[in-house]
Order: sequence, then C-alpha cells, then structure tokens
Amino acid sequence: MHFTIHNTPVVIHFMRLIAWLYIKLGGWQVDTSSLPKSGSYLILAAPHTSNWDFPIGMALGIHLRLKPYWIGKHSLFKGPFGPVMRWLGGIPLDRSKANNMVEASIQAFNNNDKMILALTPEGTRSWSPRWKTGFYHIAQGANVPLALAYFDFAKRVGGIGKLVQPSGDIDADLTEIETFYSQVTGKNPEYYNPDIRGIHIKSE
Repeated sequence: MHFTIHNTPVVIHFMRLIAWLYIKLGGWQVDTSSLPKSGSYLILAAPHTSNWDFPIGMALGIHLRLKPYWIGKHSLFKGPFGPVMRWLGGIPLDRSKANNMVEASIQAFNNNDKMILALTPEGTRSWSPRWKTGFYHIAQGANVPLALAYFDFAKRVGGIGKLVQPSGDIDADLTEIETFYSQVTGKNPEYYNPDIRGIHIKSE
C-alpha cells in the first residue's frame, strides 16, 4: 500500500495534536467501546451527509492511531489535490468498476498481515434508497470484521461503537448493522437513510 500521513513520523505527531484540539474544541466525545485491539478490519463510516464528515473522521482516525486507508470517489483525486488525498490515505473508487474494487480490496487484505480500510457505505452525501453492499462482500471475502464507525452530530459523539463479523447470513448481519446505525444522527438528518437494503421504504 502507498505511503501516507500515518507513516510520516514528524508530521503525524503534529497532526495528533491538531486532531485532539479539533475534537476537544468541537465538543466531541470519542467512543472506543468496540475499538479493535489488533488485526485487520473494514471500517464503515456513517452517516455520510456532509463534507464535515471528512475532517471529523480524519481527526478521530488520527487521534485513535488507526492508520486507515479510505475509499473515496475518484473525482476527489483529480487535479492538484490528488496527491494530498492519497497522502491522507485515500484510494480512488471508479463506481463504474465497483466489482473490481471489491476484488482488489479482498486481495489487499490477503496480502497484508495488518490492514485497516475505511469506506462510506451509503456511496453519496445525498439521500439514497439503499446502501452499497460491496462492503459486506469485502469483509466476508477477506474474513475480517466490520467496525461500525459513526459521527453522531446530535450527541457530539464519534468513534467505533460495534464490531460485526460476517456470518454468511447477509440478511441477519445487515439487520444488525441497520439497528446500530438507525440510532445515529448525521449532520444533515434529512439526507440519511439507515435502511441498507431499501426494504422499509413505503411506495407512494
């Protein structure tokens, strides 16, 4: 995997101070109740309803010393900010090749003894009738747990609140994830839909 901010000795110490200040001055509390102690895992970051999710997500990751890579839409990596996004741990996703990303992610987990990968399963900041479920197939294929990270803007609490190991029963596992995220309030609640499969949406 490529070189990131987390592997830059002098800079990362300074950024940990900045992250701590950002969290404290913003009035945030950090939830470490289900923080994995070691090993590889896939982080789900939700709700994703605002650009403000990125700085708090980065601050929490740096503060908790997680050293994650994260997946973002490929347009974020165009132009002069592309190298910066990669240095921050970003991996561009071309949504037209989503299946390739699932396979590549599984391979990356298999090729690294310890790897942390983060993604936003909703796939957009706008309201969506369902989530992108590639995350489940990545975790199941790589045999790694799903770490449910969240940013609750109403309670000003963020962190990792639950671990889910894919059992193979996708409906049961997704229901467990839905139950957890249904209790979280995003920055823009009107853009948030915790109904992963879109099965609870009433037709007009």
